[in-house]
Amino acid sequence: MPEDQTPTRDRRETEEAASAEDATAEPAIAEDATAEPEHVEDEELPGSVVDHAERLTRLAREAVDEGEAAAYRTDREETLAEHGFTARVREDDTGETLVLHPDEWLDDGTIRPDRIDDTNRAVEVSLSGAGDPDDWQDVDDHNRALVEAVRENHGDVHAANASVLADFAGNHYAKPIEDLTATELREFETEYVPRNAWLDDEGTAVLRESVRYAFDAAKERVPDW
Repeated sequence: MPEDQTPTRDRRETEEAASAEDATAEPAIAEDATAEPEHVEDEELPGSVVDHAERLTRLAREAVDEGEAAAYRTDREETLAEHGFTARVREDDTGETLVLHPDEWLDDGTIRPDRIDDTNRAVEVSLSGAGDPDDWQDVDDHNRALVEAVRENHGDVHAANASVLADFAGNHYAKPIEDLTATELREFETEYVPRNAWLDDEGTAVLRESVRYAFDAAKERVPDW
């Protein structure tokens, strides 16, 4: 029955040809998938690492004991080294700037311009302004005054929580409590407090209320967080 077999062969050949076309089309899809994260380089140095490096830099600059300052700088370098980065502080007429850049740009501690492939890979953080050590004490004094206002109006439990918030705002972001953003407050609640504060059940239960009282003391509205 050759006539009956011929159409079967034609259908099979057609199906095989279609499968072959699908197979050759797959690489194009794969290319699109691999080409999509073009901004992965933007995340080469995570924001949390940048924040940590800035905090350690400020702590080193404020430290009275040189051994303590050196320890902060070592911690910063080790943290950045995990991502292939290093740090330096640039001074100019506008103040001081923390510059985080790939370690591969250096040759024996000196930046080699011919090794800089993309200047956008570097991250710069101003160390002047509200976060400058000369002003940092003023920020901390302001935050401690808010803590005492919370204590006077709402008691010791809320004041203890507000004190932890003051530590976070001053040491981690070098800013007044009332300038903390919703994202920073979430970081405070979910990351900073569990790692750095040992609140009892009562303190934990009223943490968000304590934060609101601290903002109230500064006559500012707490962000929605």
